[in-house]
Amino acid sequence: MATTDITEQNFAQTLDDNEIVFVDFWAAWCGPCRMFAPTYGAAAERHPDIIFAKVDTEAEQALAAAASITSIPTLMAFKDKTLVFSQPGALNATGLEEVIQAVKNVDMNELRAQAGPLNV
Repeated sequence: MATTDITEQNFAQTLDDNEIVFVDFWAAWCGPCRMFAPTYGAAAERHPDIIFAKVDTEAEQALAAAASITSIPTLMAFKDKTLVFSQPGALNATGLEEVIQAVKNVDMNELRAQAGPLNV
């Protein structure tokens, strides 16, 4: 499966509709972003059970700001609508594969138990 462009309008729906979503925050002028793109695209092909989304930070400045993006590329991963990974910088294929496996292996019940109740 190819990567999917995500916008402020469909970001929340994408998280709601999918168990695991990776999001690459990038820009066309960013050299490391362009170098990471083929690695990210290849991972999308290898893992059709995961959504691999891309956010163009130039076109989606409000979404990038809401996600507190200060450096690109930044890769985020969500599982069950919960942010479980966020890291700036381009990963190589091995590093990206390790992150993918780690996200797949996150036990959300254990994660929620560790977080405890919300004090609102």
